[in-house]
Amino acid sequence: MELGLKALASDKRLYVLELLKDPTANFPPQVDGDLIIDGVCANWLTERLEVSQPTAARHLKVLTDAGFIIPTRKKGWVFYRRDEDAINKFKSMISEIV
Repeated sequence: MELGLKALASDKRLYVLELLKDPTANFPPQVDGDLIIDGVCANWLTERLEVSQPTAARHLKVLTDAGFIIPTRKKGWVFYRRDEDAINKFKSMISEIV
């Protein structure tokens, strides 16, 4: 639970989760990966976050470690998509506490 709370403690990481909730509405089609199946390219997320690549990579790692997003490597790129099951389990745990 601690990793999940840490992941949600950043506006940038919350924004990533928001963007990935509806990737087809938030990003144009990709050449090398399907927005729904593969996820969104890390470069596009970096651009939308308006941060440096290392900063974006750190945010994405925290979200990945918390289990909220799933990275997929394809053709030398890394794509990210939400893990809805993990997010829903975390929401359930939080609602039991509160």
